Amino acid sequence: MDLVESAGARVKPLNPIGAAVSGIDLRSATPPGDVLSALEKTMAERGFIVFKGQDNLEPEQFLAASCWWGGKQIHSTHGVHPATPGYNKDIFRLSNDPKIGIPGVGPQWHNDGSFNPTTFSHSGYHIIRPAERGGGTSFAHQGAAFDALSKDTQSYWRRLSSVNSNSGVVHPLVHRHPISGRESVWLHLGMTGAVIEKSQDDDRYRLLEADELTQLCRQYNELLNDGFDKGYAVNYEYEQGDCLFIDNLAVAHRAAPEAHLPAEQQGLRIMHRSTVRGLDMLKPRHDLPVHLDIHGPNPTDSGVWHGGGVGFRWERDIPMQN
Repeated sequence: MDLVESAGARVKPLNPIGAAVSGIDLRSATPPGDVLSALEKTMAERGFIVFKGQDNLEPEQFLAASCWWGGKQIHSTHGVHPATPGYNKDIFRLSNDPKIGIPGVGPQWHNDGSFNPTTFSHSGYHIIRPAERGGGTSFAHQGAAFDALSKDTQSYWRRLSSVNSNSGVVHPLVHRHPISGRESVWLHLGMTGAVIEKSQDDDRYRLLEADELTQLCRQYNELLNDGFDKGYAVNYEYEQGDCLFIDNLAVAHRAAPEAHLPAEQQGLRIMHRSTVRGLDMLKPRHDLPVHLDIHGPNPTDSGVWHGGGVGFRWERDIPMQN
């Protein structure tokens, strides 16, 4: 990190993943391109970076800093809550008080933008008010998660592709990260409508049956949860003024359960999220199309083919708003 330090900043690795950046005020001029590239590489390797003490960051400054990364342009696909400052269409305002922001978002492991062919390259999270009694975000590094799989499971998952339940966009379950070069897992546990398996021996394809897709989702969930004990996942508790950016192809995330508890119980929580236009780097493998009509008839004789805003329910009672 000599390059970053030469610009007057410092990068401190967090345990077990992520990194804290000091010496850069997001309200000031954009850092040099080589410094941004070094920080973007840190994000790819560590999953996320957090800039501390950004209390007085205006929404427009937050969005400008979001454009330092990846596609370098905001790509917004969400609704706008009435309490959003200036009714800014690029700010996704989240809260555990529905009068203040949108509640209940992201309870299961996911990556943002799975309904887009290119997804989002990065996402930003500016904590406006952390809840007094906690309510952070869990992050899991998907390259390290892939490495934790057995060789047989790695081989099997390389032959799987997910279909988004809302848009029908197809993504590989395993991809090679464009910056780190690490093979990484990638699955949205709240918006998957089908999973396609390519035969190991020929060019045949089939859809996973309900019991197989249930097992896959449970295994994926357990894999990322295992990261808390095995050193590739963390529950990050925000401090006032934190502004955190994630590499959306390197790290999965989910809201901690406490983040959704009522404000009367947990204390008021307010967060602003941004999403950055993706690059063309998450195409499905095995000559599969980028898009399938998930709302049309099942293209095969059997298997799960589930269209809708919420994906296949792999556990009966879990919340799945995303």
